[in-house]
Amino acid sequence: MNKKELGWNEAFEESYREYQESGLTVGRVILEYKRMYRIITEAGECLGEVSGKFRFSSTERQDYPAVGDWVVISTRMEEGKATIHQLLPRFSKFSRKAAGLTTEEQIVATNINTVFLVNALNNDFNLRRIERYLLLTWESGANPVIVLTKSDLCDHIDERIAEVEAIAYGVPIHVVSVKENSGIESLMSYFEAGKTVALLGSSGAGKSTLTNRLVGEQKQQVEEIREGDDRGRHTTTHRELIMLPSGGMIIDTPGMRELQLWDADDSIGVSFQDIEALAEVCRFRDCHHGNEPGCAVRSAIEDGSLQKARYNNYLKLQRELAYLDRKSDKRAQQQEKEKWKKITIHSKQKKKF
Repeated sequence: MNKKELGWNEAFEESYREYQESGLTVGRVILEYKRMYRIITEAGECLGEVSGKFRFSSTERQDYPAVGDWVVISTRMEEGKATIHQLLPRFSKFSRKAAGLTTEEQIVATNINTVFLVNALNNDFNLRRIERYLLLTWESGANPVIVLTKSDLCDHIDERIAEVEAIAYGVPIHVVSVKENSGIESLMSYFEAGKTVALLGSSGAGKSTLTNRLVGEQKQQVEEIREGDDRGRHTTTHRELIMLPSGGMIIDTPGMRELQLWDADDSIGVSFQDIEALAEVCRFRDCHHGNEPGCAVRSAIEDGSLQKARYNNYLKLQRELAYLDRKSDKRAQQQEKEKWKKITIHSKQKKKF
């Protein structure tokens, strides 16, 4: 497999140059197990794990490889194994806060050019969820594309498209039905040689079905949606990078029941540019959009040009980010303590010998 077909570019080449003289090679992570990685190289596939030095110098989850990463490795191809020595810098990274009470980043996919935000046009259609996905996609550095699936189950498609257009300014929207084989061709332009597309969305949105259609074979397991609420079951259980026969790559991901924000301060203004533009013309610069006179945001809600549900979601996401910032500061302090503790222990061990 040619590296350029796998997404290799000049920036990766520049980062890799210092390791090349050491006889180390590179590969791309296509599948992640628990701290074990399936890596594809120009010589074939191998199973890799990080070196002891790599593990020692890594303090948080983002330091470890994820699906889509390029890694510097030494290979033992006769055994089908490799050791990972270094992670090359990423040009994009889609992350969310890991589920649970701990403040920890969970990396979904890296080095992706485009994110397909997959949403089904059935009873599971949710504008607030789309807003949340858009926010994290803008933050990732990749380009968002909204894919509305299962159009055969919707009788008012134009209305749904208008609703999405109102919250996703300038974002391409594609309506598809794998069952009726409609709209699929419009997606193929994103799969150029060396380009990577990640599919993200809730369970039952049709990601695995769409992946199988794009790949041209039954690569991912699919299940019928539940009766009664149109919600889907988890079918994909892991993230995997898959090559398309026509060129380009796709990363299918498990459905996310919970999508908590992670480091999206810089992108909230992009996702909610309509609200922030209104806030700029309020009479008072420090307007809280409550009872202040001359509030443009409140006026827009009253005349119906701004949905109250959208504004409430904007406030909710801001509160989440503020809470995350407070928790992250405490976590950073703890990580610094652990880092120096590790260094001290290592120094003492060296002195003994």
